[in-house]
Amino acid sequence: MPPVVRQLAEWCAGVQGADIPNATAELLPLRLLDTTGLIFAGTATPAVAAARSLVETLGGAPQSTMSGSIDRVPAAAAALVHGVAAHCFDFDDTIEESVVHPGSVVVPTVVALAEAGNTADTDFRAAIAVGYEVAARIGAVAGRRFHLREMHPTGVVGPIAAAAAAGRVRGMPAEKISWAMGLACSMAGGLRAYARDGGWSKWLHVGWAAHGGIIAADLAARGFRGPEYVLDGSSDLYSALLYGETLDRSPLLDGLGTIWRSAAAQFKLYPCAHVIHPFIDAVLALMRQHDLETSDVAEIECTIAPWAAAIVCEPNAAKLRFDTALEVIGSLPYQLAVAALDGHVGLDALEPTTRARADIAALASRVKYRKDEHLGRSFDGVVNIRVASGRSFGMPARLPGNDPAKVQEKFVTLTEPALGPSASHAAADRILQTGHWRSVVEVLRWLPCSGS
Repeated sequence: MPPVVRQLAEWCAGVQGADIPNATAELLPLRLLDTTGLIFAGTATPAVAAARSLVETLGGAPQSTMSGSIDRVPAAAAALVHGVAAHCFDFDDTIEESVVHPGSVVVPTVVALAEAGNTADTDFRAAIAVGYEVAARIGAVAGRRFHLREMHPTGVVGPIAAAAAAGRVRGMPAEKISWAMGLACSMAGGLRAYARDGGWSKWLHVGWAAHGGIIAADLAARGFRGPEYVLDGSSDLYSALLYGETLDRSPLLDGLGTIWRSAAAQFKLYPCAHVIHPFIDAVLALMRQHDLETSDVAEIECTIAPWAAAIVCEPNAAKLRFDTALEVIGSLPYQLAVAALDGHVGLDALEPTTRARADIAALASRVKYRKDEHLGRSFDGVVNIRVASGRSFGMPARLPGNDPAKVQEKFVTLTEPALGPSASHAAADRILQTGHWRSVVEVLRWLPCSGS
């Protein structure tokens, strides 16, 4: 039997637009819209400015648009910058079962290469679908184990998905897509060390995954052979990173081409760890339904899965430290305090002035949690708000599912400050109606340029 990566590559090389089921195909323009808005908003951050500055010093073939610059740059360089931009607010879509963020890797990869090669729209859409599906299947085998091993799942899975998508958008044969994915497996990594001090490596993992996938595909296209026993065997990705664990590897190939696991990727509506989202929704709903005032809130208690608590609740002292944006992105107490006090959670929640607010710190200290081992199949839980009178109000915390209208509203919110209301809505309509890379590039070119 051929190696698993060869079988995946053969599928990737053959996927056509007509093979993509409606439920998945209808999400593709939304995937583009969502990631474009995130790139647009992230371009003004210091992290992206640093990445862009580096790219501008390296030079290379003028292939692809880079946000915030008047010049085109090599496709791999554009993907690096846009991957960092799309992830730097932790506002990008998530595959629940593996906590992988596919859009901020796959979309920058495919858009950069499509522009460089003037790719047909049908191949462009197929490549986006391929990248998402490979990310979903490779991530599904590990589930949430990469997190438990203190790895960033997107840093592990992202380069491989990017290589698959890059191979497909360039029309490479299966053998060379297989080589590219094999090479990309050696780029898989990403320590969660950023959780200790707010370092920016988390954002680099995503940009580097997009960059690395393109480099792997470029090498394979030139005949640089990659290993193919990278997802099965004694020296493969899982054996190395999840040593000693018994894994079900059936998600890699089961139902390939008929079951699209990637359709389950959920859009984010708040700029924070996705496991916090259901709890934000529940707090907002309880405050609204019971007409609660924050001055009356004595305690907010969350029942949460142990694996999720390890990310957003523990260690407790660290989750009550709000010195950096990355710290509050992963803090359940902080995000729920903002939700209760302000009635919403937006990008302003990450700003230094918001992080320094005494009322948020005070309420965050009254957010408690308890772990329930029966939870965890989804990002589910329970929220109870106890008020000063002793009464308690509770409800389940669950993800609501994808809402196209809210994804479009999110895009407008992210782009309107720079574009204005009319242009922002027009850009959203164009991307959704066409679903092609040219519309994305047009929006990115509207950004103010550092060299203009």
